[in-house]
Amino acid sequence: MQFTSFAFAVFFPVVVLLFYVMPKKFRQLWLLLASYFFYMGWNAKYALLILTSTIVTYVCGLALERIRDREERRQRRKRMAALIASLVINLGILAFFKYFYFFHDIAAAAAGVFGLEIGESPLDILLPVGISFYTFQAVGYTIDVYRGTVRAEKNFIRYALFVSFFPQLVAGPIERSGHLLGQLEEISRKRSWDFDKVARGLLMMLWGFFMKLVIADRAAIVVNQVFPIYYMFDGAALLLAAFLFTVQIYCDFASYSMIAMGAAGVLGIELTANFEAPFFSRSIAEVWRRWHISLSSWFRDYVYIPLGGNRCPRIRKYFNTMITFLLSGLWHGASWHFVFWGALQGAFIVIGDALRPLKARVQERFHMRVHTFGYALLQGGCTFILFMLSFVFFRTDTVRDGVYYIQRLLARFDVWSLFDGSVYYLGLDRKDMGVLVLGILILTGVDAYYAVKRAFFDTLVREQCLVVQYVVTTVLLVMIIVFGVYGEGYDATQFIYFQF
Repeated sequence: MQFTSFAFAVFFPVVVLLFYVMPKKFRQLWLLLASYFFYMGWNAKYALLILTSTIVTYVCGLALERIRDREERRQRRKRMAALIASLVINLGILAFFKYFYFFHDIAAAAAGVFGLEIGESPLDILLPVGISFYTFQAVGYTIDVYRGTVRAEKNFIRYALFVSFFPQLVAGPIERSGHLLGQLEEISRKRSWDFDKVARGLLMMLWGFFMKLVIADRAAIVVNQVFPIYYMFDGAALLLAAFLFTVQIYCDFASYSMIAMGAAGVLGIELTANFEAPFFSRSIAEVWRRWHISLSSWFRDYVYIPLGGNRCPRIRKYFNTMITFLLSGLWHGASWHFVFWGALQGAFIVIGDALRPLKARVQERFHMRVHTFGYALLQGGCTFILFMLSFVFFRTDTVRDGVYYIQRLLARFDVWSLFDGSVYYLGLDRKDMGVLVLGILILTGVDAYYAVKRAFFDTLVREQCLVVQYVVTTVLLVMIIVFGVYGEGYDATQFIYFQF
């Protein structure tokens, strides 16, 4: 079920109510059952995949723990064999369901070079929701046990809940065992009710619903109108659509993470922050320290650093960066335009690092005041533009479409068409465009607060006097009810990252 569905509006209060009234020793089992019920709302059969991943990594973790302290070569080989078994089975399942058609098309293209023909696949494979997220979470646990950074979890119920915890199951954040498993153990011992955590959790959920239903789904109307037939629009409409898609994907994904953090907070569990005002970054490298943090840190710890990280010659460091972002692009989807998008992110970071000495000399030569607001604004603006244009390749169906989109944007740009009323023929009338602009302004203010105070929306609200707290929450709730749920047929659209 989706967070924005009526089913969740019934499901979540029931889960919370029973969680707090039942004996503490049953809480983990109750949340595990609720998590599987939550996931089976999409396709009950695919719950077997989560169970398989859970059993494999649980058993491998116990095996790694059992032979951890033995230093004989044979035992080290056994530990490596257990790790490889976990990786092969879990990543093999992920590759089959997510990349089968991608690899099939590559094989067909390669065979065509030699005059051979591979027909269409007879298989009809449906991508299970959230498989990339829970697979990476389970695999990360196995690697952590292998490295000795965490102890193997012996309680199967608790470990199964770690893999399938419903708030973050289908779209993250990707939790680490060292952060979440201990908290799941604590819920069976700590006091029943923490009003402060519940209030903060509900505020975060409210802000997440606002981002999704008022901003993201409304921006999607313009995006879905323009991108499929981009060749029929001029540069101004293409620029607006590219900007709104960047806003849409941020609000769509960050809203899921925010609702997940809030729902977990109501249950007394703290999840990892996944977004930290990324559009206030001053470089692409900084964006990726603030955007989808759980995935970025996963690739850093389990791919980039094992490749050598930055403790190696510069060329090798750049190679490691490119490999990491190519894999990140492929993680997002089984298509070349995702791979190209990942390569762009890596190239931006590599070029930025390579030009750093030249940049420092230019700043010194022209006595540039780099600590001023104007310089920060210039850096932030350039960073956002690069990030926005790169996401054109994320949204288009092919790399070629992305190139043509940007070419048309630049070659046929007429700034006055932004002000002659033609933007109101892109799916939103004046009222709804005004609501969207207002929503983006509110979003900017909340993210600016985070950039300054390093605190989320719940802290911003709770810092105010009681009257202001009630006014803010009431206004947001009214906006969600009146202007939200704005998908086709007034149904909330599916979260974008469900497809990954």
